[in-house]
Parts: sequence; C-alpha cells; structure tokens
Amino acid sequence: MTPSRFRFDRQVTLAVVVTVAIQAGGGLIWAGRASARIDDLQRRVESQGETAERLARLEEQVSAMRVTLERLERRLETGEL
Repeated sequence: MTPSRFRFDRQVTLAVVVTVAIQAGGGLIWAGRASARIDDLQRRVESQGETAERLARLEEQVSAMRVTLERLERRLETGEL
C-alpha cells in the first residue's frame, strides 16, 4: 500500500482562510474594546488617587476638631471658661 498524499481542495482552503480572517477580525475588535475598558479604568484610578488623598486630609482635620471639641467640653464642664 502506498500512502496517499494529503491534498487541499480549493474550496476548503478558501473557507479556512475566510474563517481565520473573520476570527482575527473578531479578536481585533475584542482587543480594541478591552483596551478601551482598561484605559477607562486607569483614568478612574488616577482620579480616585486625588480623592483618596483629599479624604485622608479631611479625616485628619476631623480628628483634630474632635480633640479640640473634647477639650472645650471638658473646660465647659469644669467651668474654666
């Protein structure tokens, strides 16, 4: 028995090429959308960094105000004012 050579039919080859092209196009579209989502998330994270910093400063200010308020309340209770 002689082994038969595997050969491609033109229609099968064209169908494979078209299928690969469509899948590649779909992959590029998916990658573009993923890139846009990542860019959007990066912008959000960058803007939240400033917000987090401001929030930390506000928390410190509130903490200092509490200490001052407690000190004033103690002074009022003891009649030092």
